[in-house]
Amino acid sequence: MLKCSIEDILSIENLRNTLFPVTRNRVFMAHAAVSPLPAPSAEKISAAAFDASDWSQETESFFETITKARETAAKLINAKPSEIALLGPTALGLNLVANGIPWKPGDEVVYYPDDYPTNVYPWKNLEKFGVKTVPLCPEEPGKITLSLLLSVLSSKTKLVALASCHYLSGYLLDYKEIGKALHERGILFSLDGIQSLGISTMDSEYFDFLSADSHKWLLGPLGAGIFYCKESLQDYLAPSLLGAWNVKSPHFIAQETMELEKGARRYESGALYALGIIGMEASMDLLLAVGIDKIRERILFLHQYLRESLNRIGWKCLSDDFPLERCSGIVSATAAGVDPTELLAKLKSQGIIISFRMDRNKNWYIRFSPHFYNTEEEINRAIEILSHKD
Repeated sequence: MLKCSIEDILSIENLRNTLFPVTRNRVFMAHAAVSPLPAPSAEKISAAAFDASDWSQETESFFETITKARETAAKLINAKPSEIALLGPTALGLNLVANGIPWKPGDEVVYYPDDYPTNVYPWKNLEKFGVKTVPLCPEEPGKITLSLLLSVLSSKTKLVALASCHYLSGYLLDYKEIGKALHERGILFSLDGIQSLGISTMDSEYFDFLSADSHKWLLGPLGAGIFYCKESLQDYLAPSLLGAWNVKSPHFIAQETMELEKGARRYESGALYALGIIGMEASMDLLLAVGIDKIRERILFLHQYLRESLNRIGWKCLSDDFPLERCSGIVSATAAGVDPTELLAKLKSQGIIISFRMDRNKNWYIRFSPHFYNTEEEINRAIEILSHKD
């Protein structure tokens, strides 16, 4: 396990470069898109791949890693290992919820139409089964509050499906307040946690389901992820995918009566993404060693530093009016008279990697999403380029 602090990583450049090789040649601030792998994760994947070429991809050590990955993921959200399925991408977990609940015609699911499409389509698809989809319409992108949510709930609301953090505005959902209110009303709560897991503390006491791929803030491989289902709901949420891994098949012989494996393994129908899980476990281990609370503190500092720097050169940020506790690692900004495509190309030519996003009204935004290991100097380099309009 890593034995150094954020302060060590930021003050010892060789250590920062060693742990995060991307920092050697680039300023990477697009973690809300697809993150680079830390060196410990890449090394674990590489070693496992070479071992697999010499023997088998399914070794005793792999099964030990699977157990450890469940335990590590459970620590991230204050859950039990038996409540964790090692499944990615995020869409898979969300569809398991959508397809596994015993819906009846007239049941209602509340969702946000301007969320990331992954957290929209699974709920819209339920309309063909007679489920009513109830949209949330906040005045600002992603700014979903308890009062807004309460205004659309009814006696027929069965599930509320939200993102823990909005992918464009970076508004961090008060999932605890919302989760408590929903549970008091007997309503299920599903979270798409991909834009906050790894940089914000999360407590499974307040939600029933969580889905998150590891390739953003968890700093893990594309396609590896976690799906959480509360223990008390595992007999309620039927697995919509069945196979030899989640249905007991002694000696690989299909049985007349299907008996599911216990715990969240019942949602893992087939072979697991071995190399991805190995890398994801290493990345989660690194983040936990640094400390999620410390990472959250650093992320908020970088958010404020970046937002204030952008404001000084005349840019407007979607998070300008957000209270600090609702801020995240995402800062989306725009400015008049700027060609975003040209600007992105200019930044990239200087080794600065950020994202471009657009809202439904075709307003464009440059989206910054630095992680805890990014520095103020790196932000300053980007701001210097943005401040020159030639």
